[in-house]
Amino acid sequence: MTERKPPGVDFETWADRQIREAAERGEFDDLPGMGEPLPDLDKPYDDLWWVRRKMRREGLSWLPPALALRKEAEDALAAARGARSEPEVRRILAEVDDRIRAALRMPPPGPPLGLKPFDVEEVVREWRRGRSA
Repeated sequence: MTERKPPGVDFETWADRQIREAAERGEFDDLPGMGEPLPDLDKPYDDLWWVRRKMRREGLSWLPPALALRKEAEDALAAARGARSEPEVRRILAEVDDRIRAALRMPPPGPPLGLKPFDVEEVVREWRRGRSA
């Protein structure tokens, strides 16, 4: 389909001829999704449908910085509770606490942060109680 439309030929006629000839050559046979309904046809139109589909296909997600830090803090607390040693608990919490303190000094855009640095000693006490039980 690299040839140009000849002068004096109606564009619709030229395009229809190109499609018909390609179909006769079998270039449309065995296309992915052939005979299947169009995905998301019954859903409301979304200008960013292709971005969302690409992110889903690539396994990507995006959260506003404040929410991403909340999620990171939640994951860090879960990891600290499952840590094998006390120094590991302290290291995990120290890493996320540094990011929380930085965000408190200069709040990220988006929803309110709603976080404060962890009380490391309290988490370590909980970790010890969990280990002894």
